[in-house]
Amino acid sequence: MIPDPVPNLTARPYRGLSVQDVAIDLTAAALTDWIIGRDVYRRTEFLLARRDGRACLVALEKAPGPDLFLPVVAARIIARADQVVLVDSPDTDVGNATALAEIAGQHRSAGALAYVVTGCYRHVNFIWQPTPVVLYVDEVVPPHPPKLVDMVRQAIRFDEELPPVRVVSRLISLPMLMRTRPQRPYLLPCRGAGTGAASAEVSYLDAGPAERDDWTVIGCERSKQIYQHHYGGVPSNVDFCPDAVGARAGSGVRLTKCCLLERGTRVAHSVAVVPWGANLDEVRSAVTALVGP
Repeated sequence: MIPDPVPNLTARPYRGLSVQDVAIDLTAAALTDWIIGRDVYRRTEFLLARRDGRACLVALEKAPGPDLFLPVVAARIIARADQVVLVDSPDTDVGNATALAEIAGQHRSAGALAYVVTGCYRHVNFIWQPTPVVLYVDEVVPPHPPKLVDMVRQAIRFDEELPPVRVVSRLISLPMLMRTRPQRPYLLPCRGAGTGAASAEVSYLDAGPAERDDWTVIGCERSKQIYQHHYGGVPSNVDFCPDAVGARAGSGVRLTKCCLLERGTRVAHSVAVVPWGANLDEVRSAVTALVGP
């Protein structure tokens, strides 16, 4: 028995979708009569039947067996011709659910169930009732663009097993934090954090200033630890830890970073944390742990 389709269903891999131009009516009765008993390639799970610029999407069940081609024993129309939107998008990777969902969002149509995309290399795939998972990424800026957000997008573009993901960046602005303590000399972690306001007196912790000033440390727990090692005492501090700040922003699936984690990932419930200098494998592992199959 062919199960009910679920939101975000796609052909995985896209070669599981067979595209056929037909001369029959695109009705359930005609399509079922035409396909039942026909041999199809053993990897074929779905059929897109096209005629005169319209198309129906059909889910297939094949007889078991080791042969290269197997007969169809059941078929189910999961999107009628009036429920299918055909999109030509030559730059879209149709093996990637997020890319499919983004294109579907640009061509959203009332009543549509399936969006069929002809993409890179003329490969074809579909997404059924695209409903992207929202992933919040908490990051500090500058630098621009926000590195962790970029890495998350790279990981999503690379991974063909993920559901469609909508990345929502929540950025913590160092210049805005500095304005909460005006007319003070600031100590930032490194030059990558920028200078904030042009009028601000700024030093950098990684440069190791020889003498302690009456700084406000714009940093996190590790910055405070480094400060205490070099200068002693407890500095005036504005905490920008994206893990801590993001936790106060509300619930949801969330990925962030923390410099107290030096390698690997830390995942608890709907939150994943990567190191401050995370590599792409760590970011990809965190994304998969949060929203993967």
